Amino acid sequence: MRAIIVEDEKHARDNLEKLLLELDPELDIQAKMDTVSKTVDWLTNNETDLIFLDIHLADDLSFKIFEKIEVTTPIIFTTAYDQYALKAFKVNSVDYLLKPIDKEELSQSLNKYKSTQAPQQDLNVEKIREIINEKDKVYQQRFVVSRRDKILSVKIEDIAYFEGEDRYVYLNRKDGTKYIVDYKLSDLEELLDPSIFFRLNRSFIAHFESIEKITSMSKSRVKVDLKPTASRDIVVSSANTRSFKAWLNK
Repeated sequence: MRAIIVEDEKHARDNLEKLLLELDPELDIQAKMDTVSKTVDWLTNNETDLIFLDIHLADDLSFKIFEKIEVTTPIIFTTAYDQYALKAFKVNSVDYLLKPIDKEELSQSLNKYKSTQAPQQDLNVEKIREIINEKDKVYQQRFVVSRRDKILSVKIEDIAYFEGEDRYVYLNRKDGTKYIVDYKLSDLEELLDPSIFFRLNRSFIAHFESIEKITSMSKSRVKVDLKPTASRDIVVSSANTRSFKAWLNK
């Protein structure tokens, strides 16, 4: 099997190559590149079986490659994006790998590729562009809430977390006060800055500064303690734990 690595960080390129060769010593790493222009030139004149592709390259965003040339080669994205962006990258790619690359997940991605070895559909360039441009999105800065006959405006920096319970969603302030808001948690995910807030599970979206303690549990899950203290235990599932840890490390 032949592959190329497109990654603008030397350490990340070298580490990915090392892991790949440990998993498959017969793998032929044909080239390692760090820019859109070099990748376009190489793919114009060469063929490969699999592409490992970072999103942010030295000269531009990698989706520019697909605007310049047609790419039908299967792709495994390597990305530091959170769970919302990852959903988009799964549409027409073999898989994604969340940085820092985990050897076991890399092995699973390779096995997934080898089990299919079918040409992928054209990449959804517009969807990738939409997700990439999320970094320029203007997120909500305040929420209007009411309590009895008073109407208040709560700043983002004063919010500890949002909690869904029964049919209601509550805004919990850092000072311990609690208000009902007229939003679904899924709506709030679109309004809140994902670099500051994280959807822990079905019931909680937490501000980074509200996370007081994280405890490892069985089956790769973690328990999160918030401040002010939530009325129930908050457990991040094993499927979401890696994304949560990557978000904490940003």
